[in-house]
Amino acid sequence: MAEFDLILRGARVLTSTTDSTADIAVKEGRIAAVGDVAGKATTEMECTDKVVSPGGVDVHCHIEQMSGMGLMNADTFETATRSALVGGTTTVVSFAAQAKGQSLAQAMTDYAVRATVGAMTDYAFHIIVSDFEPPLTEQELRSLIRDGHRSIKVFTTYNIKLDDQSICDVLSIAKEEGALVCIHAENDGLISWTKNRLLAAGKNHPRHHALSHPRLAEIEAVNRLISFAEFFATPVMLFHISTAEAVSAIRSAKARGVPVWAETCPHYLFMDKSELDRPGLEGAKWMCSPPQRTVPDQDALWDGLGDGTLSVISSDHAPYRYDNSGKLSAGPDATFAEIANGLPGLETRMPLMFDAIVSNDRLAATDFARLTASEPARIHGLADKGNIAEGFQADLVVWDPFRKVTFDANDLNDNVGYNPWVDRTVTGWPEMVFLRGELVVEDGKCRAKPGHGKWIDRPRPGLSSDIEAAKEYREASG
Repeated sequence: MAEFDLILRGARVLTSTTDSTADIAVKEGRIAAVGDVAGKATTEMECTDKVVSPGGVDVHCHIEQMSGMGLMNADTFETATRSALVGGTTTVVSFAAQAKGQSLAQAMTDYAVRATVGAMTDYAFHIIVSDFEPPLTEQELRSLIRDGHRSIKVFTTYNIKLDDQSICDVLSIAKEEGALVCIHAENDGLISWTKNRLLAAGKNHPRHHALSHPRLAEIEAVNRLISFAEFFATPVMLFHISTAEAVSAIRSAKARGVPVWAETCPHYLFMDKSELDRPGLEGAKWMCSPPQRTVPDQDALWDGLGDGTLSVISSDHAPYRYDNSGKLSAGPDATFAEIANGLPGLETRMPLMFDAIVSNDRLAATDFARLTASEPARIHGLADKGNIAEGFQADLVVWDPFRKVTFDANDLNDNVGYNPWVDRTVTGWPEMVFLRGELVVEDGKCRAKPGHGKWIDRPRPGLSSDIEAAKEYREASG
């Protein structure tokens, strides 16, 4: 009688700390053994010359969400998570976004229903708090955190921003209840002032979008939120860092014990602002916020990933079609201020990073697993995800490290209709993807069904030891 359900034999296995040849045995959806496995399995696969990594954990993606401009994302939970699986991502954390005046509990219920029906990956939610005024907001926020939704998202800009006092309220609640506060950190005043003057001067092309988000808008807001995290000793995750100065500020804060973590995204690592300078409105496809910056900023981001200043690489998947349902909803003569911001990225994140880190040695191969799976899972409290070790869920990606793929104009499995990485060639491609030990992708074909994904309960913060260290720092500093 077989001892295991599945054994992958002889693979190069990457974790956040090890890079070695090993067998991986799976039983009842969990990893049962790693190493030289002597037993038998119902299914055995020879993986010599293959690389196996943890299933990707993407903790920043917008799915079936209404934007602040009133546009619905192009993707449903079904299309987004299908795309994620094909690209090697098995767990996503998207957003339950509160509309102005809406109950937080109702917002969470709405998103949970959509995900239950459609999600093919496992999933969790960040609670977007955009309105602290409804009378039950504080009570509901505390209740949702206790129910296992251990992360909150706030904005410092756009029409869903919170003022500083409300952000302080959220940080205080998060500290008491045990939650991570994720922040889109840009200075709203600088952005609004610059945008209005560009438009008044007739500078309204997508390329002017980059000018409308001065780098100092990110730098100021990052430093402000570091100060808030320091004051409250509450863990903060700074989303989509794009500038060298922000990396430097985060590095200094971490060195003195401030409980701050940060992520960046592939479009900041591989693109610069020239992507927006295309004929007509074509550059709208590459518009995102913050915008892509410069090559020196890219170098600083890579340095930050290498030394641990930046802990996570997420997609910030924000999908809008390039038509009148999305990017061009304001018509063919839209200004940059009327164009939805965001790029699709759930399917391309893992192959892009495998190519850069594993195939081209931009960092250590173990950093690929660390930045795309292990650290996102640990920081966001996704227990038994993101690692290849006994007892962890068997979320695994089998890579052909030699296969070269050139992205086409519209070859993704989402509902966006274009690929922002068109004509880029990557080396290394996910051949098979396992979710909880079940083969869900084979040769680029998704075998999972809508509703296969499971919600992940996060009963405690993923950074409990770090929170204690921050508390000690705060008490020592008075």
